[in-house]
Amino acid sequence: MIPDKVGRVVDANYNRAKEGLRVCEDIFRFVQDDRKGTSRLKGVRHRLTTAVAVFGLRDILASREITRDVGRATIAQESCRGSVRDIFYANIQRVKESLRVLEEFAKLKDPKASAAFKGLRYTVYEIEKNALGKM
Repeated sequence: MIPDKVGRVVDANYNRAKEGLRVCEDIFRFVQDDRKGTSRLKGVRHRLTTAVAVFGLRDILASREITRDVGRATIAQESCRGSVRDIFYANIQRVKESLRVLEEFAKLKDPKASAAFKGLRYTVYEIEKNALGKM
């Protein structure tokens, strides 16, 4: 069992990372027609689910408090994108940031899990560099 407040951090960042990965994956799949990039992002998404299991998926879901989230409002900058590249960039940043948070909070639970999140983060760095070079 993890403390509710830690669970909230993990839940928010797990969801944020999964959502960002899906947006990027769909750009590779439907806009770029990039089979390899699609597969790599899908793999990261699935490895993320495996890594976050160390926290207990039921525990992090049980700690979710959407109505009490003080940072729930969308800022104006998030409401406007100028291109598919902008969408990709915003979402890949979201993924990297979330993976870093998960990496840090995993240190409270299991150093091996922390290392798994770090590995995912470095994989995403490489995907980002390759993708932005093509867009």
